[in-house]
Amino acid sequence: MKLHLLSALGILIAGTSVASAEYSITILHTNDIHSRIESINRFDSTCDAEGEAEGKCFGGVARLKTKMDELRAQMDNQNVLVLDAGDAFQGSLFYTTYKGEAEAQFMEAIGYDAMAVGNHEFDDGPEGLSKFIDAVSFPVVSGNLDLSAEKSLIDKVQDHLVLEVGGEKIGIVSALATDTIETSSPGESVVFEDEIEALKADVAALEEAGVSMIIALNHVGLPMDLKIAEAVPGIDVVIGGHSHTLMSNEAEGAPAYPAMVGNIPVAQAYAYSKYIGKLTVEFDDQGNVTAAEGEPVLLDASVTPDAAIAAQIAEMGAPIEEMKKRVVAATSDVVNGDRAVCRVAECPMGNLVADAMLDRVKDQGVTIAIQNGGGLRASIDAGEVTMGEVLTVLPFQNTLATFQVSGQAIVDALENGVSQIEEVKGRFPQVAGLKFTFDPSVAPNEGRVQEVMVMKDGAFAPIDTAEMYSVVSNNYVRNGGDGYKMFKTAEKAYDFGPDIADVTAEYMAAQGEYKPYTDGRISQK
Repeated sequence: MKLHLLSALGILIAGTSVASAEYSITILHTNDIHSRIESINRFDSTCDAEGEAEGKCFGGVARLKTKMDELRAQMDNQNVLVLDAGDAFQGSLFYTTYKGEAEAQFMEAIGYDAMAVGNHEFDDGPEGLSKFIDAVSFPVVSGNLDLSAEKSLIDKVQDHLVLEVGGEKIGIVSALATDTIETSSPGESVVFEDEIEALKADVAALEEAGVSMIIALNHVGLPMDLKIAEAVPGIDVVIGGHSHTLMSNEAEGAPAYPAMVGNIPVAQAYAYSKYIGKLTVEFDDQGNVTAAEGEPVLLDASVTPDAAIAAQIAEMGAPIEEMKKRVVAATSDVVNGDRAVCRVAECPMGNLVADAMLDRVKDQGVTIAIQNGGGLRASIDAGEVTMGEVLTVLPFQNTLATFQVSGQAIVDALENGVSQIEEVKGRFPQVAGLKFTFDPSVAPNEGRVQEVMVMKDGAFAPIDTAEMYSVVSNNYVRNGGDGYKMFKTAEKAYDFGPDIADVTAEYMAAQGEYKPYTDGRISQK
């Protein structure tokens, strides 16, 4: 069904839009694709030819294209809207190589109607997002960004917009998590406004223009989406991303799809191109939601990848295929890098990367390593390990950073790291050369970290808050990313070491067959 963009810059067509009785719309939605252009395995990293042959692969944009076309065909003559809730960027070699060009090309081919800005859309600065927007025909929206001082994005990201679907005007508002200044690289010219207050203003503007059916297309995470549904009058539907939440009525332990806040449905569809959310919403003649139901559609091996898209992927992947296939190490078991583990507790992937970082610079007198859990993007399967797998785990091209800070700064850093475990945020610290215990029942930043022990003279001893310690992390964390502001003023800082992916691959190779493990270096009270 053809959609008409009625508002390009929030300048709405005057007049009243009253929904017809029993108006129904189906929203097909994705979120947090994270450059999974190729299909993925059960660990959310790139699937190989053997996995495809065995029917063990999921997702990928070729499957997305097939299933989107199929769903549209099934709903011929019905009202359909195709939305993405942000974070198309970052997470595979396709992003590392093409910096958003591949994502733009394939999202165009799939036929999205609108997209929210995700935090990772700023990973290559505002200019990276600007180039992406220039390459796509669909509107990109985020209403809580003041871009008036950022020349590359002026008039490119919309505060809100209106799409015509089946003769009715559908308003789209959007908010991006305000901690993007810590989790990505938007720069000082991009100013973030409070999500709820900005949404209230955009909803009011749409209602004043007579738009009665409004969808919030957010990138703030499920907990905030639920707050928004309760706090912002006039929003009828919330489609979200950022927390990578699988909402389902069929998957064991998953929150319901959709979650209902009063009569407002809230939906999200996991991540990595594995699912398409499918939500059907019915409105009365006043534009009020009367019913909402649906279920994410799993893109497993039963979905045949679109041949034309698959051919394009193969062509674009040719320059990096040899590097991806190069075997660099072996592991005796799965190295678990699942975000649900690595962002709340010690995990095998965190130990591997932190150990590798510390090993590389131990001859420089460095004794402590801290790696943010959010920098670990996948697991590694047992057996041979390719460079492509390592780069899927560590896709950000972060470099090794060494510096000196006080013991108190290290305690403060750990306190920051455990401050948002309830929201499974990426600042959680994976460590080497130290052990710590934290109590999640204590309020954030109020003393959750109960005990910190550091390696000294071959044994663990309590940290001395007045002593200076040599630390290794990645350049993102050293420069204050993920809330680690206490490292921005570190002494003797050097941010230009080797790529952490290379460091990790070489460390694994030196172990022979690497044996993943945890050893209790992080514990909870």
